[in-house]
Amino acid sequence: MPLPHLVLDKVSVELGGVRILHEVSLTVSEREFVCVIGTSGGGKTTLLRTIAGLLPTVSGTVSLAGFPVTGPSPRTAMVFQNFGLFPWKTVRSNVAYGLRAQGRPVDPARVQSLLEAQNLGSVAGYYPAQLSGGMKQRVGIARALAAEPEMLLLDEPFSSVDAITRESLQNEVLQLWETDERMTALLVTHDIDEAILMADRVIVVSGPPGHITFELPIDLPRPRTSQEVRSHEDFSKMRKLLWDALNSRAERLPEPT
Repeated sequence: MPLPHLVLDKVSVELGGVRILHEVSLTVSEREFVCVIGTSGGGKTTLLRTIAGLLPTVSGTVSLAGFPVTGPSPRTAMVFQNFGLFPWKTVRSNVAYGLRAQGRPVDPARVQSLLEAQNLGSVAGYYPAQLSGGMKQRVGIARALAAEPEMLLLDEPFSSVDAITRESLQNEVLQLWETDERMTALLVTHDIDEAILMADRVIVVSGPPGHITFELPIDLPRPRTSQEVRSHEDFSKMRKLLWDALNSRAERLPEPT
C-alpha cells in the first residue's frame, strides 16, 4: 500500500481578504499521478501554489513527506502555464537555473541529458524568443526535472500549444513520470480528456471559494496513449461523470465571516 506523500488538512487560503480555498483536505500517495479539474476562478492554481509553498494558509496544514510546507522546498518543482522562462538566458542556462535556484552545483552532463530527453539538444544555445511554444514548455519541464523533485506540480502546462504539440507533450510527461521511481505528480487542467489520460485519480474543485466536490479513480492500464484511452469502453462513462460533477449546481458554501 503506497504511503501518503502529500497531505492537506482543512486548508483555507485568502488573497486580499477574499477566501479562495475553503477547508480543502486531500491526500496524495507516493508515485500517484493526480489531476485537478474545475471551472475558471475555482481556486485550482491557488491550490497548486499553496502546495508549492508560494502562498500561505490562513488555516489548516500542508505536509510533504511528513514535513510541514512553510515555503518553497527543493522537494517540489513547478511547471507554469506561461512557460516562466528567463528571456535573457539560453535554453541551457534556463534548465540549469533549476539547480542554481536551490544552491546546488550544476551538473553539465545532467543538464545535457535532460536537453536530449526533451529533444532540445540542437537548440541549447537559443533564447526563448527563438523557440516555438512547444519548445518553450519542454524547457520548462526540463528545468523542473533538473532538480530531481519528489513532487512535480504542473499548472495547465499544455494549454498554450496546438493540439498536436499538446498530445506529444502529454505523452512525454507520462513517460518521464512512469520512468521516475520516486516522483509524485499533481496536474491542474481544465480539460477532462487530458485528466482521464494522465491521472490515477481526478479531483474536482468547485468554487469560489474552492473546495473539493468530487473525485474519480481512473482505473485504466498503463502505459497509456490518448488514442487508447479514448477508445476504451469506460472512457465515455468516466467523462460523463466528470462533466456532470463540473456542471452540477452544488450548494455554495456560506461566505466566511
